[in-house]
Amino acid sequence: MSNKTDVLVVDDDPDYCELASEALKACGQQTVLCLYDGTEALDWLHAKGPYAGRDTTAQPRLVLLDLKLVALDGLEVLRQMRAAQPTRNVPVVVVSGTDDQAVLRSCYEAGANSIVRKTADPAEFERKMRGIFEFWLNVNEQNRESRV
Repeated sequence: MSNKTDVLVVDDDPDYCELASEALKACGQQTVLCLYDGTEALDWLHAKGPYAGRDTTAQPRLVLLDLKLVALDGLEVLRQMRAAQPTRNVPVVVVSGTDDQAVLRSCYEAGANSIVRKTADPAEFERKMRGIFEFWLNVNEQNRESRV
């Protein structure tokens, strides 16, 4: 597997991963990786387990993270990303269907850069992915001290 991944999508729903990947690729983003659980995502990000030896300086420019994951939930993935040097500064957009303000507050407290509400409407979903792509990969100035 290539070390070059600009966007990592972490969601346990393969259909959502495919839609996100297709929408990002339609924007011109060719290097999108989908992983389906939090443990695998952390293994990939931190080069552990089956991803041992992956260059951890080659982090994605953006992580799209679902909260409701099997094995390890998205909030814990986010906390572990922020606690580790290689992933501390990687931008994370939480993509979730929840409107629970306490949960959303917890995401920001754990280090989420942004939260975007999931939608079942394909046109709205594509609009949101285009907005995420445009801001995080074209407009936003990356942290020059980070590895992203």
